[in-house]
Amino acid sequence: MQYFEDIAIGTKSSFGSYQVTREEVVAYAERFDPQPFHLSDEAAAKTHFGRLSASGWHTCGMVMSMVVANLKANKQAGLGSPGVDELRWLKPVYPGDTLRCETEVLEKRASQSRPEMGSFRTKMTVLNQDNVPVMTFTSIGLVQTRPKT
Repeated sequence: MQYFEDIAIGTKSSFGSYQVTREEVVAYAERFDPQPFHLSDEAAAKTHFGRLSASGWHTCGMVMSMVVANLKANKQAGLGSPGVDELRWLKPVYPGDTLRCETEVLEKRASQSRPEMGSFRTKMTVLNQDNVPVMTFTSIGLVQTRPKT
């Protein structure tokens, strides 16, 4: 199990692979972000996107699925997150793209009021199959401290 004490500032990692499908882009948009350029090839062709593109919020969801799979694989004692900072959608995400994640731990801090946990900040870069960054943000993670035995 990876605990707060095991997280090192400056640690970099790369993980995930998420294939973006047209069906998923449209289904997400129909339910949560029904803007024409997320729903229709014809409407999207008339915009700066040039073709159907995924909602930025959908991109966040795809990234979250990769993050959770990575946390499970690395058995981190994660306790959720109070949020993210500096979320930026840099480039459109299109059906057919394959996304992956790169992270770097920026800082960590033990909780003053809750000794059983700490927090850490990580710069997240999401890249497509051409290694072009499509999204960045700084995540704030909460993680359990090593249990006292």
